[in-house]
Amino acid sequence: QVQLVESGGGLVQPGGSLRLSCTASGFEYLFANFDMSWYRPAPGKERELVADIWSVGGRTMYTDSVKGRFSISRDNAKNTMYLQMDSLKPEDTAVYYCHAGPAYSQGREIRYDYWGQGTQVTVSS
Repeated sequence: QVQLVESGGGLVQPGGSLRLSCTASGFEYLFANFDMSWYRPAPGKERELVADIWSVGGRTMYTDSVKGRFSISRDNAKNTMYLQMDSLKPEDTAVYYCHAGPAYSQGREIRYDYWGQGTQVTVSS
């Protein structure tokens, strides 16, 4: 059974920092084979992509509102992805969801769509 377990959320003052973690288990392929992402709800959307990190090459991408403040990384040996969140703003307040998929193996893209339960981040004074 696939599980994505997020942790690290909480209450922080504006300008503060948090580090979110997402630990995966039960994948059919290695964790390293999966593209991994963080999402949060956004006005007019169910969820917006905050950041992602590719399985191949580790390329990263960020939505404009978090560029220069958030940093996504992964530790494949620990089956864990991270989101370092600095200079937090009240508008960053949201539930942050971990997502896994697709996976890549032997040059093929394999469609997976796994979600964690989310971790609450609240930025408030």
